[in-house]
Amino acid sequence: MAGVPKLPPYARFLGISAEAGEDGPLFRLPFAVSVMGRPHFLHGGAIAGLLEIAALGTVLERLRDEPGVSIKPINVTVDYMRGGRERETFAAATILRLGTRIANVEAFAWQEDRDKLIASARMTLMVRRPKATGEG
Repeated sequence: MAGVPKLPPYARFLGISAEAGEDGPLFRLPFAVSVMGRPHFLHGGAIAGLLEIAALGTVLERLRDEPGVSIKPINVTVDYMRGGRERETFAAATILRLGTRIANVEAFAWQEDRDKLIASARMTLMVRRPKATGEG
């Protein structure tokens, strides 16, 4: 069972929390007026933010044993499949490739049924690892 990554301030601002899941971290966004777009629907930016946090958090959790490592988004593509309604939204991510300097990740968001996605994202992340001491 995977652990729970430390979330950045933006995640806390949106109200996103993380918990350990069987296949990696599971991210949860409660519905609130602060994440509402048009009446009765989630704002697309809140959905994209949840997907980005899921991708970043999943990679950070995988790299938890590497002190000083940091990651930074290079690009993000979000596909919206259906409107997010006034209910809790979940997200999880899958690491497609984790290299020395680049990670490729897919993230998925759903509400009541994990098989009925409301959005998905593909991200490329820059991975920065501190240089080992003694290297020249």
